Amino acid sequence: MMVRKNIYLSLLLILNALFLLFPTGANAQRRPTVPKEKKDTVAFFRGVAVGIDLVGPAMRSLASYGQYEALLRLNIKDRFFPIIEAGIGQADKTDETTETCFKTNAPYARVGCDFNMLKDKHDVYRFLVGGRVGYTSFKYDVLSPGIADPIWGTQSAYGALDSKGNQLWAELIGGVDAKIWGPIRMGWSVRYKLRLAHKAGEIGEPWYVPGFGRGDSSQLGATFNVLFEL
Repeated sequence: MMVRKNIYLSLLLILNALFLLFPTGANAQRRPTVPKEKKDTVAFFRGVAVGIDLVGPAMRSLASYGQYEALLRLNIKDRFFPIIEAGIGQADKTDETTETCFKTNAPYARVGCDFNMLKDKHDVYRFLVGGRVGYTSFKYDVLSPGIADPIWGTQSAYGALDSKGNQLWAELIGGVDAKIWGPIRMGWSVRYKLRLAHKAGEIGEPWYVPGFGRGDSSQLGATFNVLFEL
């Protein structure tokens, strides 16, 4: 009789334990599953864009120096934008006081990459930061009527034609880019330029360096591009 009573008691304990475990298992089955993050299925190569800068020609028409520039830009997954910029820089400056004349007309090129910093990288708008390395090898003319000799009163002119120079520089860039209509995009950038290496002719430092600007060691610049993106 005692044995049977112990068996009943054991079965009762086992059933009670199963009853307590059952709701926990049911609740576990009802827990919502965390949705997996969708993978970006956009193609690796998203297209190519060609464009021109409008700031350089405007400066050339209003000031004594400027540039004509075009660009070729690749689109990698709407995030990375390798780019090549090339153009012709021109200057024709005569100092009002000394009447010294400076002239140059030479090509330049830059290579680099921009990065789209927006979280939604597939948006029609882009916030871009990046960098460039630029180089130019150019010739420039410096002509001056010289200084009058205080004793004899004669004028001693000086100058040089086809004086050779070159320059290597870096640029840090920030800007925006937006789709206007169809394949047409517009964007502007602000640039901090820093001279890395340069060589001037025997006549002295050039007043203007093609693609870089005025011949200082660093300066700010800007572009406004119109692009056709495919």
